[in-house]
Amino acid sequence: MRGVMACLVALGLASTAWAEEPGPRATVSHGLTLADELKYPKGFTHFDYANPDAPKGGALRDYASDGFDSFNPFILKGKAPASIDLVYDSLMVTSEDEPMAAYGLIAETVEVPDDLSFMIFNLRPEARFHDGTPITADDVVFTFNSLKEKGAPGYQLSLRNVTDAEKLGPHRVRFTFSGRATKRRDLPHIVAHLPVLSQKYWEKRNFDSDTLEPPLGNGPYRVAYFEPNRFVIYERVRDYWAKDLPVRRGQFNFDYIRYDYYRDENVAMQAFQSGLYDFRIETSSKTWETGYTFPAVESGAVIREEVATEEPFGMQGFAFNLRRDKFKDIRVRKAIGLAFDFEWANEHLFYGRYTRNDSFFANSDMAATGRPSAEELALLEPWRGQIPDEAFGDAFRAPRTEGKGSARDNLAEAAGLLREAGWVVRKGRLVDAKTGKPFTLEFMLTASEFERVIAPFIANLKRLGITARIRTVDTAQYINRVRSFDFDMVVASFPQSLSPGNEQRRYWSAEEAEQPGGGNIIGIKSDAVDTLVEKIVAARNRKAAVTATRALDRVLSWSYYVVPQWYLDKYWLAYWNRFGIPEKRPAYGIGRSAWWYDPVKDAQTHRLQVSR
Repeated sequence: MRGVMACLVALGLASTAWAEEPGPRATVSHGLTLADELKYPKGFTHFDYANPDAPKGGALRDYASDGFDSFNPFILKGKAPASIDLVYDSLMVTSEDEPMAAYGLIAETVEVPDDLSFMIFNLRPEARFHDGTPITADDVVFTFNSLKEKGAPGYQLSLRNVTDAEKLGPHRVRFTFSGRATKRRDLPHIVAHLPVLSQKYWEKRNFDSDTLEPPLGNGPYRVAYFEPNRFVIYERVRDYWAKDLPVRRGQFNFDYIRYDYYRDENVAMQAFQSGLYDFRIETSSKTWETGYTFPAVESGAVIREEVATEEPFGMQGFAFNLRRDKFKDIRVRKAIGLAFDFEWANEHLFYGRYTRNDSFFANSDMAATGRPSAEELALLEPWRGQIPDEAFGDAFRAPRTEGKGSARDNLAEAAGLLREAGWVVRKGRLVDAKTGKPFTLEFMLTASEFERVIAPFIANLKRLGITARIRTVDTAQYINRVRSFDFDMVVASFPQSLSPGNEQRRYWSAEEAEQPGGGNIIGIKSDAVDTLVEKIVAARNRKAAVTATRALDRVLSWSYYVVPQWYLDKYWLAYWNRFGIPEKRPAYGIGRSAWWYDPVKDAQTHRLQVSR
């Protein structure tokens, strides 16, 4: 494999173009990649999973949970509606059939030198906002400054090593990076995926305020109609400036995309059965097994499909809040994890559909396996004595049971760990041996579906003397409490990509641990973790990135920061049979952006419904 520095800007042609800028020379390309080379060469016509001749028209009706109260997705305040990103274009975009790559959208070409000290975007002169005004370098500079200074913490953290955005011409922008080149491996990709906002529009508005004014965008859709917390309708922009570009051709084919909001998942499922919306990604094994027996499925009016994916899953689990003193002792966290009987839940609640999550990088080659390699040990050894000894042995495996519901051996081990940590049982209650303060635990939820999973978990915790309860709150309260770290345990997910990088800082870094709204909701403060995260960000090639990721996986997993739950290596899709779908599906997604409305199928589906 060639080094990332040599292949970061992969050339679609055999010839090499060089930018005429002072300092290090930069190759000019139509795309970026962290792999050996780009899949799509310069001059490609469309992504393989898109039908370039797909017809436009019709509507797609979808649903979302909870609600929304703002059209500003770039700040911490408020909650934006589902798929608001349809309104905005970015400098470059990824394809769903290629990991670690991006291709020009607003930017026609990109220039990056080998030392990664800067990057330059050459914007397409034809790029336009929805009001017809051109997208210029001024808009890109304004967007960068606004997101870095006033954007949500995720933007501010991601852009902290981007020191400046400079206009070099009406359609030419240079970003300058700080730090050593090894610290900047993923910065070009982070900047490439920035949306571009209109400076003229926002200079008359307060960027850091939530708003329900439909925004001025530049993407394939605009907000057409809405009612806060009830529905939002996106309308296809008929004169969308990028509709014939290779990265957009054959995509975004529906005239309208509507999201209806449901606060109760059971009500949402009933609405789907009644044909009130068209498409579901099912996440409940119970619903997948028992909820799709209605007549429309049996007649073929509704398609039920399992689609395999090669996407990394990451970690989903019950996350501890380490800011609570009772969770600071690793023995306590391990003991609580031993009380969760996944095998029983999988058999009795999930129909045996799920796989236990043993890794923070599940379903990928980045997950730790076996014993550490020599390269992994080289990264771990400096921290011996500061990280769990188990990190130097076999890869983590979450506690197992026989699935009979008793978890007797696990609970016995858990009781011993709690005693070692200074907790004793008095009158059936687990209390601090020194203060007599009882051990209580609250699971905070925003959806009732998890209650059936947590109830047997609580029963096992009770056998240890722990008083646990479930508190289900509305979305607004949940978001505010998580942002202010006011919780004991929550269900949290930490999704991963095939190219881990700067987002690892947001998940695990000490800097994020006390930042309100920060991504480190667990509250991890570990020099070892911070160092390993930086090794990932600085990795010069894929092998180095995988080695550092596996080492980090060992430390995170053996530290028992979460009680691991489960994952699925496929999508469960259900949709009313009124859509055209390309034969070729992408490996790393659903590819729904390439679907289209099929009136013939729709008529047939209608006949099936009428004839029931």
